[in-house]
Amino acid sequence: MPRISRRARTREREFSVYAIVRCGGRQEKASVDDVLTVDKLAGEVGSSVTLPAVLVIDDDKVISDPAEVGGYQVTAEILGDAAGPKISMIHYKNKTGYRRRLGHRQKYTQVKITSIGTAKSGAAKASAAKASAGQAPAASTRTTSSTRATSRKKDD
Repeated sequence: MPRISRRARTREREFSVYAIVRCGGRQEKASVDDVLTVDKLAGEVGSSVTLPAVLVIDDDKVISDPAEVGGYQVTAEILGDAAGPKISMIHYKNKTGYRRRLGHRQKYTQVKITSIGTAKSGAAKASAAKASAGQAPAASTRTTSSTRATSRKKDD
């Protein structure tokens, strides 16, 4: 049995798909099953959140075009709240007796990345299921009714 170097073993364990997501004014590297600490998010523990992707790495393929990246969804589950380190501040003015002591702890939310995938495939499957059930997709009915309304206005 050949020996595998430590570096080669760690390369095998790396995830082949990961994304750079924007959350709370910062960008974080996220792969499936990662736990991230991000700025406070509205939502309950256990609820699902969709984070916007900035860059997606899928095996050897790097996707940075905004039109293509928009098709990817990074979903995460909220694990709970967290608080950052205590920051102490002291205000002092010389010769006046003015002293103030302040403290601050930033609030954070911990999220676990559940999936990184294309949103288009999910929408296409839903549209195909409606078509097979005999219903037209909602988007196409809206566009035909709006074109009819505009053609009536031109005739009048």
